[in-house]
Amino acid sequence: MEAAAPAAPMPGRGPGNPEVTPIEAVPDPIPAVQQPKVAAVPADLILLSFNIRYGTANDGTNSWSYRKAQLFDVIKGQAADVIGLQEALDSQIKEILAAVPGYSRLGVGRDDGKSAGEFSAILYRTARFQSDTSGTFWLSDTPEKPGSATWGNAITRICTWAHLVDKNTNRGFYHFNAHLDHESQPSREKSAVLIVQRMQAVAHKTEPAFLTGDFNVGEDDPVVRYLIGKTNLAGKANPIPFADSFRMLHPDAKDVGTFNDFTGDTTGDKIDYILVPPRMQTLKAEIIRSNLNGKYPSDHFPINAAIVVPEWASTSIRRN
Repeated sequence: MEAAAPAAPMPGRGPGNPEVTPIEAVPDPIPAVQQPKVAAVPADLILLSFNIRYGTANDGTNSWSYRKAQLFDVIKGQAADVIGLQEALDSQIKEILAAVPGYSRLGVGRDDGKSAGEFSAILYRTARFQSDTSGTFWLSDTPEKPGSATWGNAITRICTWAHLVDKNTNRGFYHFNAHLDHESQPSREKSAVLIVQRMQAVAHKTEPAFLTGDFNVGEDDPVVRYLIGKTNLAGKANPIPFADSFRMLHPDAKDVGTFNDFTGDTTGDKIDYILVPPRMQTLKAEIIRSNLNGKYPSDHFPINAAIVVPEWASTSIRRN
């Protein structure tokens, strides 16, 4: 979630904001994904997704300058291999990289395709990985046009992706990171379809692909159900369905809200996701609710997932 203008308080799916009405009836709960039977080994990848809240938003004592040190500590403590950031400005990313060394970033600003506006940045651990290709596309009818927004969303939306290769094992994977619109359901649905299409176009069939982001909808929404292969969008099923890493470990969890509006509230929808191929094994998946005397590092809780990639078993090496 985010503000429509940088200095204004952010509209959210909190109290007083109506829920989106799904296009299709979804009476059945999303079933748990059966965990693959994989030998007990250390995680191959630790992923983190974090909407860090626009740095220029006027949030009073929750503004960036007051909470950034706490946010740096949270990121540092996770020691993730790859991080998907949402609502990240160029200045915020630079501060994160300075405070939490060892990462490099990929992505561009959504306003100009350079440094202006929000990034859906990907940070990766440079001691372990190198990136041989990456890109950003706009969630619109003109995905190569910086600043474009054509699906009823007043705010420009983007997705950044990267192919990352482990320097020790030469094992590669793809990471996509996106922030879907907070108001327009047509935009969210078309964005989900476009992301899958782009993933199919660039991802190598023998390498896993992961999708992180703030989708701005709960688990029963058609967008999420499409991504996990439970419903169709635009008359078609997702040809590369994902599993929700959190639900692989916590299929019955109820208290799963990830948008906390700086209050620590946990009663809302889970709108932040780390999606993985169903064949993966999830060793850990958390909604990170750490706070300092009731103060939170962002208006979203960050989420993590520790993943085992079965086809990497013969060369599984924990990161440096």
